[in-house]
Amino acid sequence: MPFAKAFKSVTGWLLLMGVLGGGPWALAAQPAKSEAADSGNLMKLDAQEREWLAVHQPIIVASKQYPRYLFRDSQGRWSGLHNDVLQRISVMTGLQFVYDESYSVEQLLGRMENGAADMSTMLSMSDERKAFLDFSHAFGGAGWVFVGHAQRPAVESLEELAKKVLVLPSRHALEHIIRRDFPSIELRSVKTLAEARAWVESGEAYATIDNEIGARLYPSGQLKIGHSVEGIWDADYLTVRKGQPQLLSILNKALEAFPPAELRAMRHKWFEPMAAAPMSAPAPASWQHLHNERGWGLLLLGVLALALLLWYRRHAARLRQRPGVEKVLRDQLAFQSALVDAMPDPVFVRDLQGRLIMCNKSYEDVLSTRFARIQGRQLIEVDVMPRQTAELLHSECMAQLAARRARFCERQLMFKDGVRDIYQWSVPFYGADGQLQGLLGGWADIGRRTRQA
Repeated sequence: MPFAKAFKSVTGWLLLMGVLGGGPWALAAQPAKSEAADSGNLMKLDAQEREWLAVHQPIIVASKQYPRYLFRDSQGRWSGLHNDVLQRISVMTGLQFVYDESYSVEQLLGRMENGAADMSTMLSMSDERKAFLDFSHAFGGAGWVFVGHAQRPAVESLEELAKKVLVLPSRHALEHIIRRDFPSIELRSVKTLAEARAWVESGEAYATIDNEIGARLYPSGQLKIGHSVEGIWDADYLTVRKGQPQLLSILNKALEAFPPAELRAMRHKWFEPMAAAPMSAPAPASWQHLHNERGWGLLLLGVLALALLLWYRRHAARLRQRPGVEKVLRDQLAFQSALVDAMPDPVFVRDLQGRLIMCNKSYEDVLSTRFARIQGRQLIEVDVMPRQTAELLHSECMAQLAARRARFCERQLMFKDGVRDIYQWSVPFYGADGQLQGLLGGWADIGRRTRQA
């Protein structure tokens, strides 16, 4: 991984993690749990399918979190409709599934293309994808809907978006159709759906497109769900990398034999409560993105910064209460402050209103400011970034706090000294009482570190 060199400096901090007192991080891909499948429960497979099954276990499932369909719960376990379906298929066929998590559609497709994964549950059908993927029988689905800014009229059709910016995650299932049939739409690609939504919130794009179930799970005062995309359906498929006809055959047999009442009950379990009242997306564990090297390094830095911040506040309180130990505590505080400032990349902490409550020296240097000038203020209240960048980042911060989700992405951002390629990260953090306290984040300059490497 070319970017891995950017985090060599992180290893120097690992020795300090012992002070946090935490247990080991569970980062390995989690297999789909299922009941023990004895021979009496298994479907009848032909000789070729049985022979293939005997030598091709486990099945690697390229997965991307999407609430209600497939996500990690608060304990880091996989859950959702697709997980339930795979568990049932495991019992029916003997297939054993292991999840391999991706963080964007583009990354997921890449893993399917290069053979790193065998199948996925998270891909819609498109002409581009049919070139290297096979699709099972459909087992449900939902419509596509437009998502626009709350202060604009609801988007009704693709024709309405002529000469307007439509933003979609890279390699979206509808991208080819829109480019072919609606060339007047200014189509922009970003890494993730969360980033696409942030573009709409900030006004950089007029609309994005989402699955209608997913769109209802992310309520935001800045966004509005529009009409359905006419004539296009987002069906649920099990998607298999080409060259595995036996796997596709086994999955199709399982779907054909799947008791319809059981499948309806599963869909009811995950989707019907939404009809009664809007629901927030299940909050995945804040460390869910960390089985890649970038996430490890960045979160270690972030957790260390947060731990030191909390330690600093606790001992500052003791300092006021116990004057007799002033010198010792002041020496300790000075050491901890120096440690945070020595971190090579910018680190910051913001409260629930997006106000800055802590940053390190690197943050000050990159933005050419000092903490005393920007403490307690939102990005849009200080002149440290171009106005458009500050508004975008502030809106993303508030949306992320509302959704309580971690964010890790590569992107380009305009700073006062020009455009930078950065790897940006931010995670919500909580107090001892379990209440959300704010957002911890930072970024690494990919371009600078790549040149150094």
